[in-house]
Amino acid sequence: MQLVLEERGSKKRAMRGFTLAEVSEHNNSKDCWLVVGGKVYDVTKFLDDHPGGDDILISATGKDATEDFVDVGHSPSAKAKMEEYLVGEIDASTIPSKKAYAPPEQPHYNQDKTSEFIVKLLLFLVPLVILGLAVGLRLYAKSEA
Repeated sequence: MQLVLEERGSKKRAMRGFTLAEVSEHNNSKDCWLVVGGKVYDVTKFLDDHPGGDDILISATGKDATEDFVDVGHSPSAKAKMEEYLVGEIDASTIPSKKAYAPPEQPHYNQDKTSEFIVKLLLFLVPLVILGLAVGLRLYAKSEA
């Protein structure tokens, strides 16, 4: 546990610092904490009043929900209301860094294409051979009759 001194205008107050593991323990409808903008909020009392429903808030627990919060585009009054639920700050070193997107590996490209060529050739030649045999048998049968 660490204490962080926060200055707001002429007011100073000590705020507790939390790790992400500590905040992650508060992840249900009876005890719900969120991390937004480097600060920790206990939104348990707000769950029933949240316009998007409590499921949205509960699903944002255990991670840095800043991006989720910003993407929704909350009003200035919603941002101001958050101060009522502030319980401390998050230790930024406990939040895992985001990994850059790495596309899946592509299968090895066959530059030789030998097997593809043989398959295409057989797909062309086999029907021709069957057609030739059918015509040959037909002509043979006519000449015997």
